Amino acid sequence: MALSAPPRPSPPGREFRWRITHFRLIRGAVAAAVSGFDARRESAVINDAVREDIRHSVLCWLATVDENGQPNVSPKELFTDHGEDAILIADIASPVSVRNLARNPLVCVSFVDVFRQRGFKIAGRTRLIAPVDPDFAVYGARLQELAGPDFQVRHAIHVAVTRISRIWAPSYALFPDRTVEDQQARAHAAYGVRPASSA
Repeated sequence: MALSAPPRPSPPGREFRWRITHFRLIRGAVAAAVSGFDARRESAVINDAVREDIRHSVLCWLATVDENGQPNVSPKELFTDHGEDAILIADIASPVSVRNLARNPLVCVSFVDVFRQRGFKIAGRTRLIAPVDPDFAVYGARLQELAGPDFQVRHAIHVAVTRISRIWAPSYALFPDRTVEDQQARAHAAYGVRPASSA
């Protein structure tokens, strides 16, 4: 006896599609309200909301690709904004990132404040600035100040911003009544830590 093929699944219904659309609209509106950055629109300008999350993020993650298209993501501890259209990242010990950037300057950088549970993703084009470059006196000096005397900045990685978009925890959309302070309190409890002021 021939076996019949199983029935094909039905496409998502109108109610399902409406729920997804509604969720996306709420997610964007809530993120804009709590962050000062409209997550429904992309930007290429570093504003105060981006600067605030840079200051509260311990690491950024630099994504590059090699000559074969193999991606590499590497954490960078020393990074800062530079004006409204660039960020600077210190190369302390990043031979793979530097090698990839020499071949392909396009990158994606992300950073997240783990307690506020929000951050940003930045796409851009990089320029590697070595100590022999005259511009290192400007860009490298700022990073070396962040690094202190114990670490040598081998290159200043200048990222000219082409696109900025919001990163946020799903709970901002799923629980729109929660404030940033609520998010922080829940994160502190989850990680088993307390703010320094209450220690």
